[in-house]
Amino acid sequence: MPFRRFFDRGAKREGTDAAPPVDELDSPTEAQPEPEADESWSEPESAPEEAPEIDWRARAAAVLPTGASTGSKRPEALYGDASAVGPTHFAQAVGCRVIDTDGRTYIDCTMALGAVALGYAEPRVQQAAIGALAGGNVAALSDVREVEIAERLREHIPCAEMVQFLKTGAEAVAAAVRIARTYTGRDLVVGSGYFGWHDWSSQSSGVPAAVRALYRSVPFDDVPALERAARDAGDRLAAIVVEPVVERLPSDEWIASARALATSLGAVLVFDEIKTGFRLRLAGYQSLSGVTPDLATFGKALANGFPLAAVVGQRDVMEAARKTWISSTLASESSALAAAGAVLDWHESADICEALATTGFSMREAISAAILASGIDGVEVNGLDPMWLLRFADARRETRFLELAAAHGVLFKRGAYNFAAIAHDQDVVAEIESAASAAFVELLEEEESGAGR
Repeated sequence: MPFRRFFDRGAKREGTDAAPPVDELDSPTEAQPEPEADESWSEPESAPEEAPEIDWRARAAAVLPTGASTGSKRPEALYGDASAVGPTHFAQAVGCRVIDTDGRTYIDCTMALGAVALGYAEPRVQQAAIGALAGGNVAALSDVREVEIAERLREHIPCAEMVQFLKTGAEAVAAAVRIARTYTGRDLVVGSGYFGWHDWSSQSSGVPAAVRALYRSVPFDDVPALERAARDAGDRLAAIVVEPVVERLPSDEWIASARALATSLGAVLVFDEIKTGFRLRLAGYQSLSGVTPDLATFGKALANGFPLAAVVGQRDVMEAARKTWISSTLASESSALAAAGAVLDWHESADICEALATTGFSMREAISAAILASGIDGVEVNGLDPMWLLRFADARRETRFLELAAAHGVLFKRGAYNFAAIAHDQDVVAEIESAASAAFVELLEEEESGAGR
């Protein structure tokens, strides 16, 4: 496929027009000149007032059952070890940098688990959201922005004839499954990927066995397994739900098989575009592949970190929502919708996704250079340019690297993914390479001396 040139590891973009530098992207509004990629950042005049004496990790553990309401932000999820030395709470986030509660500044490569593609506190997004708040963010009636943003999404996303808003990605995929079950009158779902914490796809404690039995998981890009599961479900198959990208692009056969099986068996094909939407392409993987699902879900970068998600899809399938009950009090809250409008302004005025691919390519090249220069083994850079990951053969070494990198001022994600953002300019990429190099060298020195944690 021609678009693989953006994502293959180490691929060069010869013979193609490179994305313009971030500081040359067209501004979505003429009234305000575009800032440099990270010009809103400045060192704080002083550290936050409450800082060093407060142990926020301990305070969180005392009042939050898992230490963090977002599972991926638990200390053991951040570092692979609950006792690892590294920041767990932030006081401020601007551009691609966060300040912790002790006043230390870090370059962030995680970008809020991919929810932020433009940059933290991006001025136009913030201005739009604050403007909406000034008018009252909720009321007894629906906000007009709900209609306006739905209409704009319909213009960009191939399968989006109708739209329903929610607040989180997990909620959106659960709603898509509810719609599919209502539309087909069936109960079984075959899926491949991670879809959040809701019962319909979870094998966690507390999920009834009867609910678990209605979901059948298959490995990513395993066509025979998908065919067996779908055909075994037969006339009970309500939906095939896939994350179309899991650390790499799928084979053409995988996604074509999902489409063909759903069609032939009378089921609904759902693409989970929570990570891929507004990142690989505005419309996600479906616009890269040319394969159109019946339903798709979006979230994360849709509103640059403001809580908003959406189920979009073919009209006849989406209208099944009228026959069931899907409702969230704050689904059409105005500040997140206004933020999404500002994000759409950016995407409609400049090729943000190409810029993310170019930036991510530079980030990956920088980390690869750091690995080579340090001479470390057992670690490699995988994934796609806009959403890449560091793969360690040894989990203990990964934890120690994350600690050392944080000590040098850069936050990396454990496992998938590190996310490129517009705010990661070339100076920042150079800082990332320097921090990674230092962390790799120190890790090796510790191992040679036996002085590790």
